[in-house]
Amino acid sequence: MKRIDCFIPYVDATQARATIEALRAEVEVNNIYLLSSTPADDVPQGCCLLVISGATSSATMRVIAGHAVSDYALLYSKHDTLKMAPFALERFVSLADDTGAGMLYADHYNVTDSGAVKAPVIDYQRGSLRDDFDFGSVLFFNTAALQAAVAAMKADYEFAGLYDLRLKLSQRSEIVHINEFLYSDVEQDTRKSGEKIFDYVDPRNRGRQIEMEAACTEHLKEVGAWLAPERDGRPNFRHIEFDRGDFAVEATVMIPVRNRIRTIRDAIGSVLKQQTTFKFNLMVVDNFSTDGTREAIAEYDDPRLIHIIADYYDMGIGGYWNLAAHHELAGKFIVQLDSDDMYADEHTLQTMVDAFYEQNVAMVVGTYQMTDIKLNPIPPGIIDHREWTPENGRNNALRINGLGAPRAFYTPVLRDIKIPNTSYGEDYALGLNISRHYQIGRVYTPVYLCRRWDDNSDAALDVEKMNRNNLYKDRIRTWELQARIALNKQ
Repeated sequence: MKRIDCFIPYVDATQARATIEALRAEVEVNNIYLLSSTPADDVPQGCCLLVISGATSSATMRVIAGHAVSDYALLYSKHDTLKMAPFALERFVSLADDTGAGMLYADHYNVTDSGAVKAPVIDYQRGSLRDDFDFGSVLFFNTAALQAAVAAMKADYEFAGLYDLRLKLSQRSEIVHINEFLYSDVEQDTRKSGEKIFDYVDPRNRGRQIEMEAACTEHLKEVGAWLAPERDGRPNFRHIEFDRGDFAVEATVMIPVRNRIRTIRDAIGSVLKQQTTFKFNLMVVDNFSTDGTREAIAEYDDPRLIHIIADYYDMGIGGYWNLAAHHELAGKFIVQLDSDDMYADEHTLQTMVDAFYEQNVAMVVGTYQMTDIKLNPIPPGIIDHREWTPENGRNNALRINGLGAPRAFYTPVLRDIKIPNTSYGEDYALGLNISRHYQIGRVYTPVYLCRRWDDNSDAALDVEKMNRNNLYKDRIRTWELQARIALNKQ
């Protein structure tokens, strides 16, 4: 019956006591290993202390694999008390036996000051390449699969060891989500969703991100999805002549909007003041606005502003982009602006358009400054998405969850591809598709003000909405992964 070795973080006996006592009471538990960054003299009887270099380092993964001797290994990632539901460990073992999975994880409860709340997680897919994929705090490994994955690890990471292990394991075994609530732990990150989504681009996390990129790139190469920057000594991207079609203007700024009366005038004003050497226009695609936004747009007596009424119940933001891209007055290039954001100054549009010609690209990603609603800078400050390198940006894009802003596109390519008719992830799907064949250009000077406020669509999402969004983006990555593998086989 003793088929599980448990590995839990350890600071001192007080911190770990409740978790250790609960695991000792489980008949399935064989050994309990305590993971600590320093030696300790107060190790509870019957437990073994393992001194590790870091919770998610490659060295720690090797230590765990080297000490796991039972059929299964349970890794707990939090310092707070873990409480398993009755017979939950038996359920893990039973499903592990039945499925032959390399790793299992489960829905759970998060305990907060206000009580316990459900914390469901989502299914793992081939495209679940995000290094911040939420498995919960309990990872349940088949020991043989764990050891095989660790044996395949080539690098020695400080931060990306667990991520590297998961990727290696996914190549060899199935990762199974148990849609049942099997344990509870303490929620340590109580920030709203809108505060968490920029963690991966925080400059303070740059060292960690470099390691994650290296681990993901190695995985893509091993599964046949990596796209080389060169082929036969030449750039592995399609060349663009920028001579397709006849356009009334050089550039169009596109603003999709619904009920943004507090910010829409700021957005429009930042476009109309642009100083350029070419003609441009502004398309505001308005969907069922009822708060005065529609009337505010109609106030402008400027022939450059084209107000498109798009009252379609079955159309998302991607659908509005398609309307603008195929409009007879669309420019050769289309540049994005969200209805609650602004261009940084009057030179943004010129800078973005110039980048197409200078870099010969089908899409340009700019750099933005995070601000509050009053345009005061807020952390993490300037977001430049340095992961969009010419050499590896389109590969690393499969790991990250966003592309930066503003985004601009060569209109004929936009018309060829079509944008998914959704209101979340449509720009990400488009960027992945374009980058499969074309180079993505970059502007590293801040040209955009990204305003964070309570009415942002992603400011405070509940767990169900966050799960739907993440599941869809993982699906996008899965489709793109399959397409790139097929492309490489041609």
